[in-house]
Amino acid sequence: MPTAWETFPIEVKGGLITNISPLQQGITVPGSARRLINFEPSIEGGYKRILGFTKFDTAFVPPYGEPLVQGGSQSGATLVIANIYDTPLVGDTLTIAGVVNGSGVLITYTISAVTFNSTEKAATLTLNANLASSPADKAVVTFGNNSTLIEGLVYFEQRAIAARGSNLWSSDGTGWIKINTPTYGTVLVNGGSQTGSTLVVDGLTGVPQQGDTFTVAGVQKVYAITSSVTVTSGGATFAISPALASSPADNAAITFRSSGRPNSSKMRFERYNFSGTPTLAGVDGANRPFKYSGSTFSVLTSAPSDVLGASHVTQFKNHLFFANGTNLTFTSPYSDTDFSAANGAGSINLAHVVTGMIVFREQLIIFSTDQIHRIVGNTISDFQLQPISTDIGCVRTDTIQEVGGDIAFLGPDGVRLLSATDKIGDFGFAVASRPIQSEVNSLVSSNTSFTSCVIRGKNQYRLFGYASSKTTETAAGVLATQFVDQTVQGMAWAELSGILAYVADSVYSSADSSETIIFANKDGYVYRMESGNNFNGAAISAQYFTPHLPLSDPRVRKTLYKLTTYVNPEGSITGTVSPVLNFSQADVIQPPTITLQNTADSPFFYGSAVYGTAKYGGTLTYSFTAQMVGSGFTISLQYSFSSITPPFSLDAITIEYLNNDRQ
Repeated sequence: MPTAWETFPIEVKGGLITNISPLQQGITVPGSARRLINFEPSIEGGYKRILGFTKFDTAFVPPYGEPLVQGGSQSGATLVIANIYDTPLVGDTLTIAGVVNGSGVLITYTISAVTFNSTEKAATLTLNANLASSPADKAVVTFGNNSTLIEGLVYFEQRAIAARGSNLWSSDGTGWIKINTPTYGTVLVNGGSQTGSTLVVDGLTGVPQQGDTFTVAGVQKVYAITSSVTVTSGGATFAISPALASSPADNAAITFRSSGRPNSSKMRFERYNFSGTPTLAGVDGANRPFKYSGSTFSVLTSAPSDVLGASHVTQFKNHLFFANGTNLTFTSPYSDTDFSAANGAGSINLAHVVTGMIVFREQLIIFSTDQIHRIVGNTISDFQLQPISTDIGCVRTDTIQEVGGDIAFLGPDGVRLLSATDKIGDFGFAVASRPIQSEVNSLVSSNTSFTSCVIRGKNQYRLFGYASSKTTETAAGVLATQFVDQTVQGMAWAELSGILAYVADSVYSSADSSETIIFANKDGYVYRMESGNNFNGAAISAQYFTPHLPLSDPRVRKTLYKLTTYVNPEGSITGTVSPVLNFSQADVIQPPTITLQNTADSPFFYGSAVYGTAKYGGTLTYSFTAQMVGSGFTISLQYSFSSITPPFSLDAITIEYLNNDRQ
């Protein structure tokens, strides 16, 4: 009589679910996961191991701008530097142009103590050793990398723009260039024999800002402007610190060095194009907004006081909107500098502090911690502020993203979707993250800051938590793939591990013909997400645990015979699967772990094959079949992978078993 084996097929889908009982999950959603880490529910089917990340630029973002030696003839173990906006850290290392050892190699010094002068934008450093020689005035000081945060990040015109150390940097992947160097015209000293802490200049075409630094031809040291500047017919009198080291010649050239962003918090950006030139606007919660055209950096000096310290910026109906606390200020149409009410600019007051803004279907959605509003209309003549919700809001900034026709944001009870309905002007507010509520609660409670991004080609929303104590090994986040628009039931979830992100940005660039996703943290580097098969050289650890499956009747014991795992590989696969019986009860002997490896036919892959060694015609394995031993009432399969290999998908599973007699 033939053996009456049965086959239990599992279609791998549904994502991570942890809010129902184990047996209920195994019966109703057998293809879901009770653990799903670094696998993404794929719009192409199955669970696909995520791609890795690589450095966008192999150089780190400089931590303190472009510091210069403040005056010549310095000696001993003390060094005064200027053109610096943040206090260097004890333990930082640096080199000084021209200060070398006997072999002509730059000497590296370590800071043992530091005093910062915020007025002069200078620092007095105590070094671990005496200077080998006196550096020249304005000699370049180059700091090594440290653990200061990259506080802002955006991809703009095929370049990454990063904010660090109160400065802004640009890179196309081949080195960082400082961009917050202001242009105010051809500025010259107006009159000789000037001394002291003021300097009269002319030739100004813009208004320099308090805190700007500059040098004077023929005069030692770097100078900082210490008060607001009034420009009349191109002329102005600067209040400066320190006092002039010597009297400059009449018409001596003034060279501006930096327009720093001191005391800034997280920096946020908006891309726009009002005049045919792609432009970037930026705010940092402390200083005046700025704009950058790709070649010219300028501060929005015409902005009213309500805009000073704005924390959010966006464009809507050809206006720039700035959020500062409870106040919204917007420019006149097609202008980024005109704040005149007569020309169509204005302001709107809200009851609560703004936590984010996003344009959605011809309306500007404005979030606070416990309310959501929208602005409809086209200009100041018909702009209307209307409530969407008066008891739900976005509790964490930088979590708001549009994904698959909905707006995802972190509310007080998890990730919610703001969705338009069939009724005009109506919205839905369902909690999308309810299937993984405990994981989201843990993410929120264990982190102090958040960032997010979308991966448009995958209909995917990613949310990352950050805390100063976190490392790459302990970093966590969640992702959701949207399969059906405007419904939370269409969201499938997974956890992320190993991606430490404080700031992130994603954008589809027609110039690149692809989507670019970048992120950064406190290690000084900018990374490109969705790039490579590893985490900057480290293996990607990924796990998928099936529910506890009863297979048929949960009260009938089954004898297990064969397991087949179907995959969609893009390269080699190496991993294990551990069968777990009867909810891993202590008195149950568990079956042995099974190894999965698809390189038995020795295929070689482009980029790693070696001429003369690689063999043509190797094939990949699309299914793994293994014998199983053991018997039990339920079974869970625990898949684990940790290697530097191309991504692959887990598509389906079959378990062959025999039902025993009921006892």
